[in-house]
Amino acid sequence: MTIELKRLNLNLASAKPSATYKMIDCVAERRAAGKQVISLTAGEPDFDTPAHVRDAAIDAILSGKTRYTQVSGLRELREAVAIKFHRENGIDVTWQDTIVCNGGKQALFNALAATLNIGDQVIIPAPYWVSYPDMVQLSGATPIIVPCSEANGFKLTPELLTRSITPHSRWLILNSPSNPTGAVYTKLELLELAEVLLAYPQVLILSDDIYEHLIFDNQSFHTMAQIEPRLRERTLTMNGVSKAYAMTGWRIGFATGPRWILEAMETLQGQQTSGACSISQYAALAALSGPQDFVRETCKVFQSRRDEVVTRLNDIPGLRCAKPLGAFYAFVSCEELIGKTTAAGTVLRSDEDVALSLLAEQGVATVHGSAFGLGPYLRLAYALDDQSLRQACSLIEKFTNNLH
Repeated sequence: MTIELKRLNLNLASAKPSATYKMIDCVAERRAAGKQVISLTAGEPDFDTPAHVRDAAIDAILSGKTRYTQVSGLRELREAVAIKFHRENGIDVTWQDTIVCNGGKQALFNALAATLNIGDQVIIPAPYWVSYPDMVQLSGATPIIVPCSEANGFKLTPELLTRSITPHSRWLILNSPSNPTGAVYTKLELLELAEVLLAYPQVLILSDDIYEHLIFDNQSFHTMAQIEPRLRERTLTMNGVSKAYAMTGWRIGFATGPRWILEAMETLQGQQTSGACSISQYAALAALSGPQDFVRETCKVFQSRRDEVVTRLNDIPGLRCAKPLGAFYAFVSCEELIGKTTAAGTVLRSDEDVALSLLAEQGVATVHGSAFGLGPYLRLAYALDDQSLRQACSLIEKFTNNLH
């Protein structure tokens, strides 16, 4: 009898490694080999965590706050999360209506894994964050990808949503501001989507608001549970401290929504990681409860970087970049480069070829747009100092000028 040892979970076997982390690994390999690389791949701020947040973490260590916490998080932090949702989003919840997770990614995954079964479908507008489809597949369900063109601002329309809903639809995932495009849904656009969703009571809404505070040009941020209270009982709103407070490595995300979903997420998390790191939780408490100057100032910096990077990219022949209204990504069309040949003799047949050749020949790392469900584009993160961003733009221009 043959024993098959290397047999994986079928859902895991079909999952793909994150394209973002794959490119980050390529960057690390090149740097280890002594090569210079400007990386525009990582979705994280380049600033240090605010001093008062770091001090809170140190105080937690020195005062012995290093024990296990409740699976759903420290009560003090959950109270601060509830206050945040009320103060900033107009969503009135108590601390019992919240959960703290090991990063926003775990909150998203746990919500899906706790509620999906074989045969369920999840509607995912594209371009999307790379992990959404694989999270759905790992949960045994089917991702329904809905391409949203640049002509529509890379956003889901009521018509597209209506055509995508079936009797098997379980969730709709909305991400605003968007990774990878920086698209931001207006209040009116969300209300139009809400009007469709009200007719389909079986569809849950997962609102990924992690880039909430990175929004430009004096726009207002809106989220589904805020603008349509009738959908609140089937909307899970996810957020965290990673992007707004430069705390990506601290791994604290949180959510609010229907208690039956939160309770299921807690059960899953209790058998998985248990509570998030106690020290990180006290740091997150300081971030949410302390001064918010850091959030406002870094947003101004990102808007300034956006303005310069988008202008520079649009001046490069063969590239086109719509102005993102939030987050810290430029989603650049490289359609006119497809079919051309690089200085090293590589024929560019896809946006992935463009990204790999740009890294190999000019040392600039990006992520190809098709990894986010829509090509041919490149995603560039402008979460880098001004000098490096200018140098990167110059090298990208050199790369395109050498094509034939």
